[in-house]
Amino acid sequence: MNRRNFISAAALTSAAPAIQWSPAANPAPAKIKLSVSSYSYWHFKGDKFPIEKVIDEAAKLGLDGIDVLHRQMESEDNAYLQKLKKHAFLNGIAMTCLSIHQGFVTPDKAELKKHVDHTNHCIELAYKMGIPCLRLNTGRWNTIKSFDDLMANRGIEPILPGYTEDDGYKWCVDGIQQCLQKAEECGVLLALENHWGLGSTPEGMLRIHDTVNSPWLGLLMDTGNFLENPYEKLEKIVSKTSFVQAKTYYGGGEWYSLDLDYARIIKMLKQANYHGYISIEFEGKEPGPVGVKKSVDLLRKYL
Repeated sequence: MNRRNFISAAALTSAAPAIQWSPAANPAPAKIKLSVSSYSYWHFKGDKFPIEKVIDEAAKLGLDGIDVLHRQMESEDNAYLQKLKKHAFLNGIAMTCLSIHQGFVTPDKAELKKHVDHTNHCIELAYKMGIPCLRLNTGRWNTIKSFDDLMANRGIEPILPGYTEDDGYKWCVDGIQQCLQKAEECGVLLALENHWGLGSTPEGMLRIHDTVNSPWLGLLMDTGNFLENPYEKLEKIVSKTSFVQAKTYYGGGEWYSLDLDYARIIKMLKQANYHGYISIEFEGKEPGPVGVKKSVDLLRKYL
């Protein structure tokens, strides 16, 4: 390029309008990470599948994290918690969520306090393990005692005699509010799951979420826990979803099977600009490692 051409080119460049990237006009594509629930390898039957082995399996599959089922843990001793944390770190695996069992739907104040204390204790366990999210349930009426019978009844049970649904919501909100200080102190986000009880409908989840109205309470989307019209219901909670558990059922479900359209669900999450984790929750009868591998292949196809 001679001197005259160089000057002409420079003049054209300086006259051209500057092109700037605008995050509002050009949002970054949603970066969804893939995790697996330790529950995928142990459905409360037989010997527990060790959390260390879940970490190993996740690393072998090239996953980003694991979701730890509290009841599957070997102990709550600090030495065990720190061993898990180190093992996960050395394998490049994040521990994404601690899934606990509790329920706030009870008129018994002593029983409610027991569940609040358990939740606050588990928040501290999550903090010690470096886990930033805790799965919460609303709890249920327990008028159907057997979980198998509850599933046979599509998750629907009668309200406790002498009480109303409004009572249940009040108890649940009260229980969650008693856990918020500990959640904020420990930096552990509470994520309320659509896990039967008052969380069986998106309206119920949103009523609790919006009444509590705290930055330390989000929603946990379980893709397999809305048994009828799932996509319409998942759409209602997606904007407030902080964590996702993706059900799969290879070999037939332990209680039921849903033919879920993951292309549609992942598109829904991306449109909502969801940037978090999808944690595979394999609930089929095939061996855990087999079912999880198929689930990983399925979800990666759409991610």
